[in-house]
Amino acid sequence: MSSSPYGSWPSPFSAASVAASSPRIDGARFVGAEIWWGESVPAEKGRVTVRSSSGSEILPAPWSARSRVHEYGGGAWTADEHGTLFFVDAGDQRVRRLSVGAEPVALTAPGPSHGGLRVQNGRLLAVREDLSTTPHIRSVVEIPLDGSAAEDPSAIRVIVQGDGFFAHPALSPDGTRAAWVGWERGRMPWEDAHVQVAEVPGGTPHTIPSRAALQPEWLSDAELVFADDPDGRWALQRVTLDGVAPTGPARPFAPAGAPVDADTGYGLWVLGNRWYQPLDDGRIVAVRTNGRDEVVVIDAEGGVSVIDFPGDGHVSIDAVDGTRVLLSGNGSRATAGLWCVDIESGEFIAVRGGEPVDPEWMPASIPIEIEGPRGAVHAFAYPPANPDTSAPDDERAPYVVLVHGGPTAHVTGAASAAIAFYTSRGIGVLDVNYGGSTGYGRAYRERLDGQWGVVDVDDVIAAARGLADAGLADPARIAIRGGSAGGWTVLSALVRGGAFAAGISRYGVADLRMLVAETHDFEASYIDGLVGPLPEYEHLYIERSPLTHTDRIDVPVLLLQGGEDRVVPPSQSEAIRDALATRGIDHEYVLYPAEGHGFRSAETIVDALERELRFLGRVFGFEPRL
Repeated sequence: MSSSPYGSWPSPFSAASVAASSPRIDGARFVGAEIWWGESVPAEKGRVTVRSSSGSEILPAPWSARSRVHEYGGGAWTADEHGTLFFVDAGDQRVRRLSVGAEPVALTAPGPSHGGLRVQNGRLLAVREDLSTTPHIRSVVEIPLDGSAAEDPSAIRVIVQGDGFFAHPALSPDGTRAAWVGWERGRMPWEDAHVQVAEVPGGTPHTIPSRAALQPEWLSDAELVFADDPDGRWALQRVTLDGVAPTGPARPFAPAGAPVDADTGYGLWVLGNRWYQPLDDGRIVAVRTNGRDEVVVIDAEGGVSVIDFPGDGHVSIDAVDGTRVLLSGNGSRATAGLWCVDIESGEFIAVRGGEPVDPEWMPASIPIEIEGPRGAVHAFAYPPANPDTSAPDDERAPYVVLVHGGPTAHVTGAASAAIAFYTSRGIGVLDVNYGGSTGYGRAYRERLDGQWGVVDVDDVIAAARGLADAGLADPARIAIRGGSAGGWTVLSALVRGGAFAAGISRYGVADLRMLVAETHDFEASYIDGLVGPLPEYEHLYIERSPLTHTDRIDVPVLLLQGGEDRVVPPSQSEAIRDALATRGIDHEYVLYPAEGHGFRSAETIVDALERELRFLGRVFGFEPRL
């Protein structure tokens, strides 16, 4: 084994190989004898195609299935059992039908965006968003399959509409009623969302009392199941209906089962996620999350069996067919992918991706708890790992502390070529689930209420100091990196000073008042809960914004930004850039004109990773090998 300083180790993980690795799966379906799935193609500027297990591409270029509803989209395609594809075109947000051997046919008129597509009993449901009106109007709709609504928008059947938000429409087995999740403007779905039911067409919605409801599904014409967190953890609830009205309060799906310290649910950022699926025999396949995921089969008496397969991070239960289940996600033992699991035999196959990782190059992450000012802080550590190279005995490793976006989100300690890009070169990584993260229950999530820019910063600083105090990291060479809300925490931590020697902000929030003025509808009131409503709390908006205190930033900063970002527009990064330039602080600013909120193009992914590595090498004094 050769010896080389940390950061300069030779690595097989190039930025190009990272960009091409681990497919980004976007839903999956059983279609006849085949399995179909959505997949982002970085080499085609992030175009989302639909592929088949037979090896064919169902959605050819230049078509791309991507929704802009709520800006984050989701549920941009579905298919029926006959092999007809329905998709939202990324270019104009119209829904189109693609039959075998034919060209796509428009089913909706230009204008509104659509997402959350679902075919049931030969009927196509969607969530629609019209930003041309004031106020903006959103709906749950049924779209005619014959194309009549492409010329006559009045042909679309509106099930419910308003200026709030909707997700997860589901038809009853007899087709006479629909259920969905709804929440009002001024609230976020993980704070206050309810299941609603109405007769179709034209029925008045009836609200089922709930706290932060997710994903209603019909067990029968008289019974619904959904996820909710009345006791602080998202868990399955069931309710009996008389028409559209409940006959009593919702109750646990399996009341005889022991309480579980895990969540069946997640922040409702996108419309396509599925955290559980009912089986024909009355059991349910569900995800349970406590930091990492496990997938279980639950019966009504509380019996639980665990499905053993390599996925344990952000698992989506995309579809069921008899005893077969399609599971997509990532894992600590395998690359991100899509698996087909037989829940009776326990056999599974990796349909796409999901390959076992080499433990010498990608050892499993280490779950750790670090004591922060408000209690335990959860994180996953990835020490440097290279079977062919070591560092001098007297050198401690540089580290990058990762801060996820959201902030109502979490990381799972998954194996990742993007992380191995660093660790294989001798740069450790610590991925932090700071207070406010999901995956550990409502109480942990609500630590951030009113404290954004305080709790998250306290926790990442505690994590960095814990690494240094344990002798794992060189205290003079710890950087912090994050995107979106994570970029806010990066900049806020640099303002605080003393813990990090460099910062990397990807499309990070720099000024709260600017964010509120420029951001989109879905998050327009997000900051009310994280900081406080305007104008009463304007003093906190000013005090906590990194842009207010750029005079306190005294370490190098790398700013990466998408030119078409409508969530955190370029004005945020550019304001920080200008302030740093005025003060002569070492910084770099890179604008990727065609990128939005999150980098999808292979060219951008490669350039951003290589820039980050060169930046760290320059700041920390090592010569990286690209």
